[in-house]
Amino acid sequence: MKLVAGNSNTPLAEAIAAYLNIPLCAASVRRFSDEEIFVEIQENVRGEDVFVIQSTSYPANDNLMELLICIDALRRASARRITAVLPYFGYARQDRKPGPRTPISAKLVANLITTAGASRVLTMDLHAGQIQGFFDIPTDNLFAAPVMVRDMKENLNGDDLVIVSPDVGGVVRARAIAKRLDNVPLAIVDKRRERAGESEVMNIIGDVDGKHCIMVDDIVDSAGTLCNAAAALIEAGAQKVSGYVTHGVLSGGAVARVGASKLESLVITDSILGTEAVRVSKKIRQLTIAPLFGEAMRRVAEESSVSSLFD
Repeated sequence: MKLVAGNSNTPLAEAIAAYLNIPLCAASVRRFSDEEIFVEIQENVRGEDVFVIQSTSYPANDNLMELLICIDALRRASARRITAVLPYFGYARQDRKPGPRTPISAKLVANLITTAGASRVLTMDLHAGQIQGFFDIPTDNLFAAPVMVRDMKENLNGDDLVIVSPDVGGVVRARAIAKRLDNVPLAIVDKRRERAGESEVMNIIGDVDGKHCIMVDDIVDSAGTLCNAAAALIEAGAQKVSGYVTHGVLSGGAVARVGASKLESLVITDSILGTEAVRVSKKIRQLTIAPLFGEAMRRVAEESSVSSLFD
């Protein structure tokens, strides 16, 4: 197997390569003066099983184009199979038509990846499970839950915990983590979103009085929902509130918002390369998913079970 890395998250690609004990393939991913992307694979990949590691995070369009051009270069170099490894799948929040004359961009991106020449996709914690059905090629959706639960057991053992979903849509994810933590109680934050990027907390469903609340979600972007929910939980009697989120998009003033919030801490994975603000923040901590992806990629290459990783 061969590993090719784009520019979106080089440290994660290097960590995956170290786990697999396989060097990253020599490749040049650069730009012309007008920002046009050029990719050159600098070693033979004919007949190889190639994995392209690239999160389509900020700048989303540039990183997506890098991924597509890498796949096309590998296809034209006669790679036997090309797996697009997307620790973070951008455009996943546009998975349906919320109103008239709006796109389903997640389906468009799935079509682009397939047309470019990918044979299969490996990603993690898709915003909506149905996105797997947008692809006409095999798609494995990994879960960060085992990594997060292990960290919770190491750092929060002995606390009176309750797992909290910050919205109704995340209940299945929250329930899965609560089950892994020996069926700790579950609570839900009922919120009403008045407009895109803003949220208003309305009610807490469940008993959080005197508890250490752990909010779990797949994406934290502006962090408005998370911070408002933390304030509502403290107001409802919670002792303290922490957050565990898979993809730390953390755009705009999100890091400062988290720093000034009622959150005790926010734990994210390294599916997206952390900014300098994230790295120096006293409230934000990153967990690595390199071993999880490395093991999944090994199993894909060996044609063995990926789902048994989560049994």
